Amino acid sequence: MTNASDTAEVTEATPTVGMPDAAQGCDDSAPAEVIALRDVAVRLGDRMIWSDATLSVGAGEFVAILGPNGAGKSTFLRLLLGLLRPSAGAVRVFERAPRRGDSAIGYVPQRRILDPDLPVRGRDLVQLGLDGTLWGFPLPGKARARERALVDEALAAVGAMHYADRPIGQLSGGEQQRLFLAQALVGRPRLLLLDEPLASLDLRNQIAISQLIAQVARERDITVLLVTHDINPLLGVVDRVLFVAQGHVAIGAPDAIITTETLTALYGAPVEVIRDSWGRVFVVGLEATDPHTDSRYVLNGIR
Repeated sequence: MTNASDTAEVTEATPTVGMPDAAQGCDDSAPAEVIALRDVAVRLGDRMIWSDATLSVGAGEFVAILGPNGAGKSTFLRLLLGLLRPSAGAVRVFERAPRRGDSAIGYVPQRRILDPDLPVRGRDLVQLGLDGTLWGFPLPGKARARERALVDEALAAVGAMHYADRPIGQLSGGEQQRLFLAQALVGRPRLLLLDEPLASLDLRNQIAISQLIAQVARERDITVLLVTHDINPLLGVVDRVLFVAQGHVAIGAPDAIITTETLTALYGAPVEVIRDSWGRVFVVGLEATDPHTDSRYVLNGIR
C-alpha cells in the first residue's frame, strides 16, 4: 500500500524495475488485446494503491497476479468487472469500458467456507451462473433444456459430473472449487477472472486445479487472470505474471519478473529470489520490507 505521493513504474518492460531487455519490444504476432490499461491510477479513500499503470493482456493468455496483501491484486479484478472506476486513465475490456454483469466475463470470487448442512446441490450452484440474477420460477421448454445442457457441459468440463447431485457442503475443498469454476464457465465466457482459487487447498489440489484451469482455457480459448499468493503450482501453465507491490506494477514472463533484481526494484529494498532443485521459487527478505507481510511469505514461496 502506498500514499498519494507514490507513483507506479508500470510497463511491459520497465527498466526501472530491472526488466531484462529481452522482455521489451513489440511482437507483431501478439494476440488481440482483451484487456488494456492506459495510465491508470486507483485510489481508495485517501490512499493511492497504484498509478500510471499501462499494460495489455492478449486473447488466450494465462496471467497470474502476485503481490503482498493490500497491494491491489483484487482491486485489479474489480476494475475489470466494472465494480470500481479508476481515479485516472482508461481501462478497456474487449475494447470497451468495463460494465457490471458482462456475460463475456466469468468470475470466481475468493472462496468462502460453506455450511456442511447446506442442501444446495452442485448442479444448482452451477445453474446460478445462468439465472442467479433472475426472479421467479424457471419456465419449462426449449430454453430450460438448453440451460440444463449448458450446466452439464460446464460440469463435464471440470470433471464434476459424478458429484453434481450431492450437497455442496458435503464436498471437499477441491470438489467445491471445481463447481465454482463450472459456475463461472457455464455462460461460455471469453475472459475468466479468478480471485485466489488455490487458497485453502492442499498442494495436490492446487496443482490439479491449476492444470484444470489451463486445460479448459486452452480448449475454449479463454483469457485467464488468476490472483494467487504462491506461483509454484502455476509455473508450468502461466504465460506471464503481473506483480503488484509498493505502488508499482510489473508484467512479463515469470523468469523476467520473479528475479532478485526486479523484485528488489519493485520493493525498494533488498529481496532475494531462490530456486530449489525442484524448480520451486522462494522469496526471502519480504518480511522486512512490507508491513502487510508475515512469515508465511517465505514459507509459501511468492506471497
